[in-house]
Amino acid sequence: MGHSHSIHNCNTNRRRDNAVNHRSMTVTDPNPFRSNSPEKSVEEDEGYEQYVYDYNNISILPDSCLACVFQLLSSGDRKNCSLVCRRWFEIEGQTRHRLSLHAQSELVTAVPSLFARFDSVTKLSLKCDRRSVSIGDDALVLISEYCKNLTRLKLRCCRQLTDLGLARFSKNCKSLKRLSCGSCSFGAKGMNAVVDNCLLLEELSVKRLRGISDGAVAASEVVRPGAAALSLKFICLKDLYNAQCFGPLIIGSKNLKTLKLFRCSGDWDRVMELVTDRVEGLVEVHLERLQLSDSGLAALSNCRNLEILHVMKTPDCSNLGLISVAENCKLLRKLHVDGWKTNRINDEGLIGVSKYCPNLQELVLIGVNCTRVSLEMLATNCQKLERLALCGSETVGDAEISCIAEKCAALKKLCIKSCPISDHGLEALAGGCPNLVKVKVKKCRGVTSDGASWLRASRESLAVSLDTVEVESQDAVSDGVQDEDPAAASQIEEANNAVSSSTSRSTSFKARLGLVSARNLVSCAFRKWSSFGGGS
Repeated sequence: MGHSHSIHNCNTNRRRDNAVNHRSMTVTDPNPFRSNSPEKSVEEDEGYEQYVYDYNNISILPDSCLACVFQLLSSGDRKNCSLVCRRWFEIEGQTRHRLSLHAQSELVTAVPSLFARFDSVTKLSLKCDRRSVSIGDDALVLISEYCKNLTRLKLRCCRQLTDLGLARFSKNCKSLKRLSCGSCSFGAKGMNAVVDNCLLLEELSVKRLRGISDGAVAASEVVRPGAAALSLKFICLKDLYNAQCFGPLIIGSKNLKTLKLFRCSGDWDRVMELVTDRVEGLVEVHLERLQLSDSGLAALSNCRNLEILHVMKTPDCSNLGLISVAENCKLLRKLHVDGWKTNRINDEGLIGVSKYCPNLQELVLIGVNCTRVSLEMLATNCQKLERLALCGSETVGDAEISCIAEKCAALKKLCIKSCPISDHGLEALAGGCPNLVKVKVKKCRGVTSDGASWLRASRESLAVSLDTVEVESQDAVSDGVQDEDPAAASQIEEANNAVSSSTSRSTSFKARLGLVSARNLVSCAFRKWSSFGGGS
């Protein structure tokens, strides 16, 4: 009896072992049918366990694989990964190419340790707030000694930097390709050092340089073309009181493709004539709040490759200048016009655009009183038109929307803001524009939520956005960058007001214009249509 009980226990234990071994087999087991017999050697079992350990151990990944994983993570996730272990800490630092730092004066003591860890940085952003003391020349030069392969540099509110510091920096970082600086204190001498030493410089963005703003000093200093003139492809100038000191640089940049001028005082007609006479390869031009007449605008007709043109709040430009550009720039794809309610650009100018620009894909009209006449011509001749925005127009009503619905077969996105349309205009969109995928309606008092709901129900595939109660901020900045120097901004505004006085408009009329000239008209129209810029 005892012998029988012993046999029973032995069989039970064997069945239990087999059940455990069966449950331990997973899809990751490289040999699920390996022998489980009691006779297997201890060496074989230990070898298998070591294999499974290595198979699931991330530490066996080579550094290059970990680096590839880190590059797919966000900045915050990378920081968290660097805290896992010493190896990850080192690999994350050695493979980080982009770095953003608070550029306060205390940073100078941390530069050696920071860039000993992040020794592969090629894109650096140095930002300081207005209330703090920024880094000085010593810190910038020290950074340049550690980051000699730097290709991009962004400086914001670094007011302790001087021309001398920027010059010494440019001698160490000769591979620099992009420089963006705003609210800094250096001037033309520092910029000349950069264009002389950085032979590969392709993009230059300058905003509110204090050294440039001082007219007494800047009048005798200009930014020369320098050695980088042949490589420069992008120049952007914003809120500069004496921006025309960059004229020689712009004129001498033979390979320039993009030119953007925002709120820069002075007469720009002569500069634009010289630029377009010598730089014929311009593809994109942005002009906003400039003292520019039809003479300067018509000078762009020499740029036969022009594809993107923004003419915003230039009250002296009229149909004549716009038609001249359209007649010669037949590759134009994107056109933004802010007529600033002056009615100097209207149906006549748009009809000229429709005649000569068959490749037009995007059209934004702000404060332009267009009617069915010009819209029908645009729809008939510009059959590639996919994106259309009509903002602040007193003449765009239900008839104009019906015309768009009937004629614009290729239209995909439509934005209507502050126009006298009603629900009847939206009803026309239910059966027109077969390729339409998105409609945005803002501040159109005649449009109700019932009309928008009806349109959604009629075309289920159409995204309809209705906003009738949005409060528009008069101080919004269209480029999305918060103003960092109110004093400089007010100085530019005074200069622009002096420019606007040349149009001899009455004081009350100017006040009325101010109510509709908020800078965020374009950004409101296309804030969520970021895909518009994809083809530029």
